[in-house]
Amino acid sequence: MPAFAIGETDFLLDGAPFQVISGAMHYFRIHPDQWEDRLRTARQMGLNTIETYVPWNAHERRRGEFTASGGLDLGRFLDLVQAHGMFAIVRPGPYICAEWHDGGLPEWLIEDGTIAVRSRDPRYLAEVERYLQQVYEIVRPRQLPHGGGVILVQIENEYGAYGSDKTYLRALVDMTRAAGIEVPLTTVDQPTDAMLDDGTLPELHSTASFGSRAAERLAALRRHQPRGPLMCAEFWCGWFDSWGEPHHTTSAADSAAELEAILAAGASVNIYMVHGGTNFGYTAGANDKGVFRPIATSYDYDAPIAEDGTPTEKYWAFREVIAAHAPVPEARPAPRSPARVLEAPLDRVVEFADADLEQWTAHDAAPPATAFGSPRGYSRYIVGVPHSGVLTVGEVRDRAHVTLDGRPVGILDREAHDRVLSLPSGGELSFLVEHLGGVNYGPRIGEAKGLIGPVRLDGEELHGWRAAPLELTADEIRIALDARGKALPAGTPVGGPVLLGGRFEADATGDLHLDVRGWGSGAVWINGFALGRFSARGPQETLYVPAPVLREDGNEILVLELRGSERPTARFAAEPLLGPTEF
Repeated sequence: MPAFAIGETDFLLDGAPFQVISGAMHYFRIHPDQWEDRLRTARQMGLNTIETYVPWNAHERRRGEFTASGGLDLGRFLDLVQAHGMFAIVRPGPYICAEWHDGGLPEWLIEDGTIAVRSRDPRYLAEVERYLQQVYEIVRPRQLPHGGGVILVQIENEYGAYGSDKTYLRALVDMTRAAGIEVPLTTVDQPTDAMLDDGTLPELHSTASFGSRAAERLAALRRHQPRGPLMCAEFWCGWFDSWGEPHHTTSAADSAAELEAILAAGASVNIYMVHGGTNFGYTAGANDKGVFRPIATSYDYDAPIAEDGTPTEKYWAFREVIAAHAPVPEARPAPRSPARVLEAPLDRVVEFADADLEQWTAHDAAPPATAFGSPRGYSRYIVGVPHSGVLTVGEVRDRAHVTLDGRPVGILDREAHDRVLSLPSGGELSFLVEHLGGVNYGPRIGEAKGLIGPVRLDGEELHGWRAAPLELTADEIRIALDARGKALPAGTPVGGPVLLGGRFEADATGDLHLDVRGWGSGAVWINGFALGRFSARGPQETLYVPAPVLREDGNEILVLELRGSERPTARFAAEPLLGPTEF
């Protein structure tokens, strides 16, 4: 059987030097009916390998219910990688970062706050072992020695930026080997002395992550690892977007020059990302280094293959560089064709407060969302206030739309560090709280969402709360519109929070780009498929609609609009609009 090994200076494929030229592509960020297209395009760029993370919190939303079907069919994805003539690298975490909700750690694991994640905590390791066994049941028969295409498996992820618990890392290695993983095991860290020291073990092969100054970073890696092949396991050829910030782009020429430096040095590479895809639904993460920054829905990443699968200028520049070092297929992907431009009114509406979506629980004090299910989407709170006064909240995670007797009185936004509101009178006080992505990097991973008390009026804590989780699904919104919705005349603006519905005609042969300019903030579903969040803060101005989501016989669009819209109309643009590159 074929063999893949670590030699003195190179990776060895059946004993011969092999330069890994890989690209990151996350199956969970791509509609499964489009996996094959994206893989074909990656292969045509010249890649010989595809790398993917595995998101624990997507595969096991509920403890003990591991799912690996549909858009989470890792086995099918790995089989398609091999079918397209490429090898595979698997990075199962258990922590993945990836600008993904909670860095991939499940809510049920971290919601009580007593389990020390990413550590030797026996309770954590027990859950991790159970998770890894299920992942490795998929990976084990797909390793190269068993006739599959998997050649490397990574242990943890950038652990040197988080901790230095060698016992924890060794436990992960032991679990991995005990589960039948035979291929070489790697770690990845930024090429600083401390991170490279802390994030690996002698028996693991260290790799680096960087996006520039390739020669300098490879030299730093070589100082820490005198033997074996050099590899940049995350070559950052672009960057991710956060709400309220410019759309990030990088120079195709500069990125190509750095890629050339890596390959010319004889090093292996994994381009992060070769195709970014989309943070569908509520899957986007967030960063918090003093200021909370939720990740945008588009994960285009300014990658060589754009969010809609289109080869970009960077694609052709990279293809030319790769061709100087490895065989590149003659076949070339087709250029982007304009998407269909159309519009349709959102003609049904129901006030959110009238939608009757909640299943309430009673609490003496304002509880964090972990106390009632830790929903990814939203939560709602109600409490009576006896009189006018100044309202203070310990912390809002992440944005609360506040009403008093049904009338808006303000918004408390975590990004602005808002904690105070003036109330004009007593009455029923309601908070609709947006959970804008779990922090995916650093010490705040897994923190609770919702209202983080105490909540006080003129310094006195409020008691007698009702609270409810609101994951919000297309089915729930459809039922609310059918039961309580009203007709909305064309062109009528709406104030939020409201639920909206409409229908439109479009053939299912091509993608669409939903234009959300003129809308406030919220989320969208088409034919039950959760496209993700939108925000007038930008940068992105369209949401990607994969062609497989569409139907020939009429399409349903459902919208949660939290702030209000001057034009409640579904409009679709000819191409993606990811926003300005500077504000």
